[in-house]
Amino acid sequence: MSNAKFTKGQSGNPKGRPAGQTPGAKLRKAIEAHSDDILIAVIASATKGDMTACKILLDRFCPALKPIAQMVSVPVNATLAGQGNEIITAILTGKIAPDIGTQLLSALTSQSKIIEFTELEARLTALEVAKK
Repeated sequence: MSNAKFTKGQSGNPKGRPAGQTPGAKLRKAIEAHSDDILIAVIASATKGDMTACKILLDRFCPALKPIAQMVSVPVNATLAGQGNEIITAILTGKIAPDIGTQLLSALTSQSKIIEFTELEARLTALEVAKK
């Protein structure tokens, strides 16, 4: 006794969305049709001092530099707290960038959770064995 609009498992639009009919696709086609004129206009504006045009060209042809990861030395045999202190000291003394230090501290936090879970699992297994 169902008054469903659509049949289950059957698409209401089997042909799908018509290709090239979205606003984005239409804009792309218009830009492609006039790309040479647009490029000439942007270059002309940039050479006249239009900073927005300059930014468009620079962003397109000279993308921003991506940071390069630094090699970091943290004592492996230290406790997690000791390693954390080393990382914080390295940040404060400028040996490593704050964003790299934050990533390292996040990794230590994840490691501590893994260790905590592993220890709890071992304790639970030992309790279950002792109960039998």
